[in-house]
Amino acid sequence: METDETNLPLPPTRCRDTEFRWGERTYVMGILNISPDSFSGDGLGDDMAAIVSRAKRLADEGADIIDIGGESTRPGAQPISADEELRRIIPAIERLAVEISVPISVDTYKSEVASRAIKAGANMVNDVWGLKRNPKLAEVAAGAGVPVILVSNQRDNPGRYDIMIEVISSLKKSIGLAESAGVAGQNIIIDPGIGFGKSAEQNLAIIRRLAELKALGKPILVGSSRKLGPKGDRKLEATAATVAIAIARGADMVRVHDVKEMVTVARMSDAIIRKGLSEF
Repeated sequence: METDETNLPLPPTRCRDTEFRWGERTYVMGILNISPDSFSGDGLGDDMAAIVSRAKRLADEGADIIDIGGESTRPGAQPISADEELRRIIPAIERLAVEISVPISVDTYKSEVASRAIKAGANMVNDVWGLKRNPKLAEVAAGAGVPVILVSNQRDNPGRYDIMIEVISSLKKSIGLAESAGVAGQNIIIDPGIGFGKSAEQNLAIIRRLAELKALGKPILVGSSRKLGPKGDRKLEATAATVAIAIARGADMVRVHDVKEMVTVARMSDAIIRKGLSEF
């Protein structure tokens, strides 16, 4: 009888002092935006006291890792130079590396920014272009031995056909770039890229069909926070729905703004799907 490789347990991913043991529970990545023009309006700019306070609160609320970004990825945002990105994030990473116990991820697609961020204390790289804007970033991650998140981004080439086929094809190319540069297999995490060049219908289809990504044999991160659903003040409820359904479809990690609320959603979802969690 042939073994269904999509159901085999994934090897754990080491990040700082944390070991992500995929399949045991859903991990929560808290978002810390330092860019002044964040799409969700939560950018902290240069306010170091606010940055440290927010990071500590996210950790206290249950974040397993904190993702720091210095360049907005909202649609239409203007790119910034590597020097400006470094000016924004390096002091924050250096400070948080000693102030908080959870690992730090840096949200960047620039190899020089990733390299400096890792030296400053970052433990993971989150590349919203899946190594396609700057393949050298893979060499940086491989050399440092840190995990890398590969995002399927359709902004340069909007999906016109079956969105999941296009997302899977995109992620396969990104995985190939990472592996060719020497990134260890257990250090590759994939993200279908909710909101990155997809229509509302395509975003919903990705969540509905998320289990198809299991064929790639990598942990799956979903970043749907505040991106889908009605306009106005109902984004929290909409995000909760997308997080719960993504977990049911196979998400291993969720990237969220509202950590306290989404930790509860994740734990309840895990209690139903993975069973046996004592707190529920």
